[in-house]
Amino acid sequence: MEKLDAIAVFCGSREGADPAYAQAAGQLGAEMAARGIGLVFGGGRIGLMGIIADAVLKGGGHVTGVIPEFLDQMEVSHNEVTELIKVGSMHARKNTMFSRADAFVILPGGLGTLDECMEIITWKQLRQHSKPIVVLDVGGYWRNLMALVDDVIDAGFAHPKARQLFTSVTSVDEVFSAINEAPEPDRIVLDSHL
Repeated sequence: MEKLDAIAVFCGSREGADPAYAQAAGQLGAEMAARGIGLVFGGGRIGLMGIIADAVLKGGGHVTGVIPEFLDQMEVSHNEVTELIKVGSMHARKNTMFSRADAFVILPGGLGTLDECMEIITWKQLRQHSKPIVVLDVGGYWRNLMALVDDVIDAGFAHPKARQLFTSVTSVDEVFSAINEAPEPDRIVLDSHL
């Protein structure tokens, strides 16, 4: 990757049951700040979102939060971020995060995180972008996602090269090399079934 100014991180609005999730969010945020990489995230002050935003801010980094107005009205916005963008819908949130990021990292999270993860991978499959996507599989959290992708391929609904649309790593230390080494999406992933 030539230039990495900002990473969009999709993650939970809860901390989850395993303390390793929060630890990974804090470590990733600190490492991003140390490398001068800005954070684009869902704009919340709660859960893993709040942890990674606080870590980037503590390190002197730039943090852009993108939050739908209805969530802002529920008083979950992180009002200490560098920039808080309020949008009209969840769709607008994802689109804004996409447009402001050079790469994506998926931390553990709930159904919303799963939705964001699958949409950004699908957009890459459809050749709407070629930005690196890294799934940070903390403590095996995303193992069933990997198995599901394998099942989709094995059942004939995706080309085997669909596995190259994203990279799965198990530690924060591997995230940045995975971003730098991410392959360009192969056109056959889309063309093979059109």
